[in-house]
Amino acid sequence: MHIPDGFLNAGASIGGAVVAVGGLSVSIRRTTQILEEKQAPLAGLVAAFIFAVQMLNFPVAAGTSGHLLGGVLAAVLVGPWAGAVCVAVVLIVQSLLFADGGLTALGVNIVNMALIAVFCGYGIFLLLRRVVPRTHTGVTISAGVAAMLSVVLAAVGFTIEYAIGGTGGAPVGTVAAAMAGVHLLIGIGEGVITAMTVGAVLAARPDLVYGTRDLIAPVELRESTVTPTRSAP
Repeated sequence: MHIPDGFLNAGASIGGAVVAVGGLSVSIRRTTQILEEKQAPLAGLVAAFIFAVQMLNFPVAAGTSGHLLGGVLAAVLVGPWAGAVCVAVVLIVQSLLFADGGLTALGVNIVNMALIAVFCGYGIFLLLRRVVPRTHTGVTISAGVAAMLSVVLAAVGFTIEYAIGGTGGAPVGTVAAAMAGVHLLIGIGEGVITAMTVGAVLAARPDLVYGTRDLIAPVELRESTVTPTRSAP
């Protein structure tokens, strides 16, 4: 999914950078407005976890491999705005320090994995929450399915970008078929990892999970109705 240098022309790369800067600017501003203090450490842990897991590839088919994108995982745990920032930070560090994804394609990679995967995936998660049981199991299933589909949507985003400014020479139809098939399989792995991770956090600290805010009943303080009694003199 990490696009290397030279795979897209200058126009597509610059366009992706503009969209990425705009999307991240809004995400950062919204994150500072709504991120709760108790969730700030979790956001750091989410970014570190995604960074570590993205370094581990799992085999898919025909010699190809995939890795976790982490968009839906981040969105469910800390919200889509902070989730987009977390994934973008991971992509920037990988590009600058490990040459994983080209510098000229950094903006496009952020668009695909930190914007499309996060916000479209979280939208699917919210839609699924409307039809599944309002339980922790329902949240886990919704997160897993949304994560799987988010990978496919990110692949569709790349296909559109390739159609606009691809320099590889391969027909767009061939690229679309290859991306859809491989990333559907990668998405299955993404869904499993996301569901397991969300389930583990829900079991330990459900109050920290952004996607379960509606399942946590507010604590109500009630005045005592017991009338104090006085002892006889």
